[in-house]
Amino acid sequence: MRQFLSGIKREAAIVNLDPANHNLPYECAVDIRDLVELSEVMEELQLGPNGGLIYCMEYLAKNLEWLKKKLEELKGRYLIFDFPGQVELFTQHKACKELAYVMTQEWHYRLCSVHLVDAHHCTDPSKYISCTLISLSTMLHLEMPHVNFLSKCDLIEQYGKLKFSLQFYTEVVDMRDLVPFLGDEKDPFTEKHKALSESIAEVVEDFRLVSFSPLSVVEKESMKNALSLIDKAIGYVRMPQERNAVLNMISRDSGLDTEAVEYFQSKYTNFSNAERDEKDISANK
Repeated sequence: MRQFLSGIKREAAIVNLDPANHNLPYECAVDIRDLVELSEVMEELQLGPNGGLIYCMEYLAKNLEWLKKKLEELKGRYLIFDFPGQVELFTQHKACKELAYVMTQEWHYRLCSVHLVDAHHCTDPSKYISCTLISLSTMLHLEMPHVNFLSKCDLIEQYGKLKFSLQFYTEVVDMRDLVPFLGDEKDPFTEKHKALSESIAEVVEDFRLVSFSPLSVVEKESMKNALSLIDKAIGYVRMPQERNAVLNMISRDSGLDTEAVEYFQSKYTNFSNAERDEKDISANK
């Protein structure tokens, strides 16, 4: 995303808030490891990785003035925050929620949480249902603008074949249709907990909050669409030079003029329209 922003002439900066991120694949303007580092916390307090990570985020929450001063030096830039991947921080723990509250209500930043789910989880019904529950829990817990993406859509069928069309997984409707496929690989755990999975699917559906957009970093149009969704969530308006740069970066015949979901389905999956129509008919019987 940083490279894409640079390509459209938008000045951006990355803020690393993952205290365990030692091999950064990017240059960050702010690094939480200058304040607290996971390995040192684990050694000094005799904590495991999960406990140590929670301590680090709580330590950040107690020292927000440090972060505020660092961010003030980046005034005018589009900020990307890289958080740890531990889901408890966003579904249950209060540190990240408090940080978001202070930044929006007291520092007056406009924030949007972005949740990336590997698209290949769609090929495993139990994992997909779990991902939708995590997305819903995060949205309800953080209480802020939120966008969900199925990332790495170019690798979506690397671990198996989709049971339904890609649109089924992006719209997150009729999730209970996945229940009959749970345990189809003779997995005793998923077979035993089919009723629980069906109840979880029903809860996610009833809220009608979760949906996904397809994303692949190898597709420039996909990156543009992702950025547009994020910009819309935070109320960002592109400058004229950015709009011109986007048009120059993406060719007119990129093949993505049609609906993004249909594009990814036809290019990266073996699920045909005939299969979709047949399953739609079966579901309506």
